[in-house]
Amino acid sequence: MELRHLRCFVAVAEELHFARAAERLHIEQSPLSRTIKELEEDLGEQLFVRTSRSTRLTRAGKLFLEHVPRIFTALEQARDSVKAAANGFHGQLRIALSDGITPSRLPTLLALCRQEEPEVEIRLFEVPLSQQIKGLHDDLYDVGFAQSDEVGDGIAVEPIWSDPLMVAVPARHPLLKHKRIPLDEVLRYPLVLCDPQVCEGHARQVERVLRRAEQEPMIAERVASCDLMMALVSAGFALGLAGAPHIVSSRESGVVARPLAGRSPMLTTYLLHREAETSEVLARFIERVQAIESAKGVKPVLPPEPDQEEIEP
Repeated sequence: MELRHLRCFVAVAEELHFARAAERLHIEQSPLSRTIKELEEDLGEQLFVRTSRSTRLTRAGKLFLEHVPRIFTALEQARDSVKAAANGFHGQLRIALSDGITPSRLPTLLALCRQEEPEVEIRLFEVPLSQQIKGLHDDLYDVGFAQSDEVGDGIAVEPIWSDPLMVAVPARHPLLKHKRIPLDEVLRYPLVLCDPQVCEGHARQVERVLRRAEQEPMIAERVASCDLMMALVSAGFALGLAGAPHIVSSRESGVVARPLAGRSPMLTTYLLHREAETSEVLARFIERVQAIESAKGVKPVLPPEPDQEEIEP
């Protein structure tokens, strides 16, 4: 089995059309068909069911497709490691980020890593939670950040950062008469929330808060980032629910942060890594993460509020 077999397989599996796959690979269709046949003979399994009208993956083909991208990722990481060594780095730390990481902490953490261990190359990967968990098991990542502790066996989970869940409110909105907004009042208006397919852990924590109320939320939009959420809130499209640092870091001037009434719900960020013995580089990294939280010790500064006379009754 060669890399060309895998590249051809992925192209056909994604296109489900041999002619389009051949065009994508800049080869003729007949050599593409021969390559797929060679791969199937090597595996001893049929990967595609091909008729005059359609091409579809067999069960074996679907299973094979789950593994092939990780092969390419591992090869890419090996190539990058060689380049890093040539550039003077003597170690590498692969960090997966899911659900977004609080923006106020990431620059501080990376700067501290660069200052204390400049010889260690830091590589960041923004991936969905399910992909992070698979990558940790497959040794594609050394450590990860996510807003979920539901990660299954073999992964160590440690709560590291907590931030209040806030309501992002458009300026001049009637809810701004509340210093702390009751959840029932929030649910009277449309909401823009993070897409659970992209921010699975974040969405789970928000969903738990929304279930406290008897009323069903009106979901106006699901978005892939807090930046887009803040843009829609600023435009008056809907209310948003996000961690305080994400609202503070937003560049949208028309967004005001308000806490929920009662005991403020918290969004927790977890550090994930394999349960096997950690390397010295990873152990020192975890110490830095913990040190940042210990040194934080202050509440986030909320965005400035509009003058009260500008708020609609």
